Amino acid sequence: MDVFLHIPNETDISNLKKQIFDLTSTYKTDIALQVDNVYRKNKRLIVFDMDSTLIQQEVIDEIARHAGVVKEVSAITASAMNGEINFQESLARRVALLKGLSVNIFEEVKKVITFTPGAHNLCRALKNLGYKLAVCSGGFVPLANYIKNELGLDFAYANNLAISEDGTQLEGKTYGPIVDGTRKAELLGAIAQLEHIIPEQTIAVGDGANDLLMMSKAGLGVAFNAKPKVQEQAPTRINQKSLENVLYLLGYSDDEISTILKN
Repeated sequence: MDVFLHIPNETDISNLKKQIFDLTSTYKTDIALQVDNVYRKNKRLIVFDMDSTLIQQEVIDEIARHAGVVKEVSAITASAMNGEINFQESLARRVALLKGLSVNIFEEVKKVITFTPGAHNLCRALKNLGYKLAVCSGGFVPLANYIKNELGLDFAYANNLAISEDGTQLEGKTYGPIVDGTRKAELLGAIAQLEHIIPEQTIAVGDGANDLLMMSKAGLGVAFNAKPKVQEQAPTRINQKSLENVLYLLGYSDDEISTILKN
């Protein structure tokens, strides 16, 4: 449901957003406060987090399950996503626990990946509307590329895991730029610049503390079933099962969504 409000200029928007957050938390509903302008329906780029956003798992936890260190890794993951510890530190600690694991683990993890309901439909609808789509993940390149191919995305960025010289085992460390919260925001801007897209025409969707910066830089930042601390700070929230609900935030009705998906 769309409700259009005329808000007096002297209104404290930050306080209004806090009241809306408290209201949605109390009544377990979603209310999004957006500026009604020409860019609401005229977005051109969407950047997704991967784990617990496009897919339902945290992939490093799935890898750790095979390594027998899932409890240790999951605890570090939860602390990082809640913003309790630095992401780069948490990544290094988790990856170190994977040392010696076979590189074939990526193929095993692909078999258990579960896409979030609505992910395929949302991506198909946005592609039909002419969007550019990207995944920027704090996970790992082989799985980010798999998600990119499965959903028909245009870009995929993630972390590189070092492999032993004989190409058979993980070395327990990464190499190259770390895709943390700062890097995600930078990538949002870089892709937009590459595609000649202004910030008001961008969307960022994620669930963790390391997604907040790119959400704040985007024209529309969406916390999807996010951790409580993230929801409190995010520009907009969705607490529904399906990612397809993002289309409602863009102002599309059910009939319009059906039409878009028919193309």
